[in-house]
Amino acid sequence: MNILLIGSGGREHALALSLHKSDNENKIYCNPGNPGTTQIAENVNFDINDEKLLINFCRDNRVNLVVVGPEQPLADGIADTLRQNNINCFGPSKYASQLESSKSFAKEFMDEFDIPTAKYKTFEAKDISDCGRYIDKSDMPIVIKADGLAGGKGVYITDNKEEAKKIVEDFFEGKFGEASKKIVIEQYLDGVEASIFAICDGSDFVLLPASQDYKRAKDGDLGLNTGGMGSFSPTPFVNDAIIKKVREKIVKQVLLGMKSRKNSFVGCLFVGIMIVENEPYVIEFNVRFGDPETQSVLSLIDGNLANLFFTAARGAIEKSSISIKNEKFACTVILASDGYPENFNKGFEIKGLQNNSSLKDKYIFHAGTKVENDKIVNNGGRVLGITAVASTLKEAKENAYNLAEGIHFENKYYRRDIADSAIK
Repeated sequence: MNILLIGSGGREHALALSLHKSDNENKIYCNPGNPGTTQIAENVNFDINDEKLLINFCRDNRVNLVVVGPEQPLADGIADTLRQNNINCFGPSKYASQLESSKSFAKEFMDEFDIPTAKYKTFEAKDISDCGRYIDKSDMPIVIKADGLAGGKGVYITDNKEEAKKIVEDFFEGKFGEASKKIVIEQYLDGVEASIFAICDGSDFVLLPASQDYKRAKDGDLGLNTGGMGSFSPTPFVNDAIIKKVREKIVKQVLLGMKSRKNSFVGCLFVGIMIVENEPYVIEFNVRFGDPETQSVLSLIDGNLANLFFTAARGAIEKSSISIKNEKFACTVILASDGYPENFNKGFEIKGLQNNSSLKDKYIFHAGTKVENDKIVNNGGRVLGITAVASTLKEAKENAYNLAEGIHFENKYYRRDIADSAIK
């Protein structure tokens, strides 16, 4: 199978590795990819927003399947373009992608199809006075979200009403550009957070192992929100009863709802839940794999992931394509550039990297790296994802940290408490 994988981060490196392991005969192109994906794929670089270039590349290279990693191309309608040209795409339509690209769309959708979520209200810049009065009447803490895509950083939790009003002002003044010209304020849910991926073909689906990620920059869940500082899977906080409720009350309802709107959901539905008194509530939908949860979750999958995606894209998912490594645990630690998610320096050589193929049950996933003067240097906030798989979560964590400590670059920073909550 010839596969075009869109994206350049740690998520895409993990996807590329799993697609490669599905069948060593698979030819994988990564656009644009990163220094890690070059070990298992051919990196290509062309403008995916240029419809003619995209379609010609797929036709010239006999691409059987396009897998879209990041959210922006999906929000821009890349899946629609591909399907209109009879090219299989694992990713939802522009319309269905609004589950992620518009928080207000997602909330209204959940209201209509009885999907459990926190109470909320939507505001635009012209409503700022009403917004202030709403905050004054609200029980604290509250959650303030930019309506559009903000790279995982457009969510603030505050228990101070004056601070809440200042956050709203900053949002409306364009803190996240167009993404924050409209906001959602919702009830704060106090519980345990988890992430569940559903691989969907529009009518049916398969759930992958539940995971947890760590959004805050510093140990103890302190500091600013980031794109994610680590993850582990499976999480002991999600039991069979929770999975059944996610399956019946959330994922099935999304597929039925989208089908009723003549926009079948095909791709990866990321369900971010908060578990409150053994009930799952949706705190966010993503329409693609999460990062860094993907690095942990896919490390627990055996079988032919490429065929799972291909059959899902064609509307007839073959669930038997994969199996789960039961009794195994995965832990991922993100090595970041100190100062992330705000200001940080780039261009430092990374030392201690090893070829992924030489490591058993340990993986080094590239995210913010590039080649400069024949050396691999840090080129982003999140630089590497270090993943280990073991028979216990404690052992997986220890192995991941041992590997992480052997990798060096000048401003390396990482949290030291990934998975501690579950181990305890």
